[in-house]
Amino acid sequence: MERLQKVIAHAGVASRRKAEELILEGKVKVNGQTTKELGTKVGGSDRIEVNGVQIERENKVYYLLYKPRGVISAASDDKNRKVVTDFFHEINERIYPVGRLDYETSGILLLTNDGDFANMLMHPRYEIDKTYVARLKGIPPKAKLRELERGIQLEDGKTAPAKIKALSIDKKQNKSIIEITIHEGRNRQVRRMFEAIGFPVQKLKRERFAFLTLQGLNAGEARELTPHEVKQLRALAETGKSN
Repeated sequence: MERLQKVIAHAGVASRRKAEELILEGKVKVNGQTTKELGTKVGGSDRIEVNGVQIERENKVYYLLYKPRGVISAASDDKNRKVVTDFFHEINERIYPVGRLDYETSGILLLTNDGDFANMLMHPRYEIDKTYVARLKGIPPKAKLRELERGIQLEDGKTAPAKIKALSIDKKQNKSIIEITIHEGRNRQVRRMFEAIGFPVQKLKRERFAFLTLQGLNAGEARELTPHEVKQLRALAETGKSN
């Protein structure tokens, strides 16, 4: 079930705000009955009319994008920078990213027009694992990495325990490559976690989202999720386990 104004907006009839105005003005019918309640929720079998014309609903779509660095995780940008939806000119549905990767971070990003699905995957209580590979300036000692594993205090609260694996240590160039798995999605969280232990990130990539990987994709390429993958993601969120 979704809010009526959201369904109208997703159908491309009007913006969310304009859809709310149409409802309040009595110009929207659900199953033949005029409704002026903004809290009205509708399902897939409900017939919705706006100004006497039945709306055509968008099909739900789900995509996995290999986001390149230097791209905004949004559907639009007021500074005219490249955004993730620029890679989907060939589709008709109005999609948006599930969560975000910051401008300089590459890797897996999901996009959809299914709001319930997106909210489920973004909410930290569902504990969907996200795995990142970070190239660090310096080589953090094991004691510092254990701080991340236990959870570390940031300005917006203590992080949940993380999984850490050292992939590469280069003493000559004083750099290291560390894999970190978290299930939260705070703004720039991985970068801030490493900064908090004194080892800033030089390059960051999200390699996995739950069981999904970047296999077969180059930066800037995307693929549609299979129905089975969508079903698996829903099941993982419901059980709170992504391994």
